[in-house]
Amino acid sequence: MNWFNNAVAFVIIYMVVLFCVLPIGVKTAEEAGEQPLPGQASSAPANPRMGFKFLLTFAISAVLFGIYYVVGYYDLLGLSDLFGRGS
Repeated sequence: MNWFNNAVAFVIIYMVVLFCVLPIGVKTAEEAGEQPLPGQASSAPANPRMGFKFLLTFAISAVLFGIYYVVGYYDLLGLSDLFGRGS
């Protein structure tokens, strides 16, 4: 595994986790008891807390990538034997 493969794997893990984290804690303006802004969609979140969600996504992605890296580095699943590339 070279650095480029690891970077691509991290980005893919990050994006999947981000889309899983985005709906956490979302409330519309109506649910939050606020007045929506003129022209605002009724489904728009009142306070999306994107900074928190990006940091949470990074932390979860780092843990998942660490697991991915350890499994790949130590060949814990034996995928090379499974695909016939083993010794």
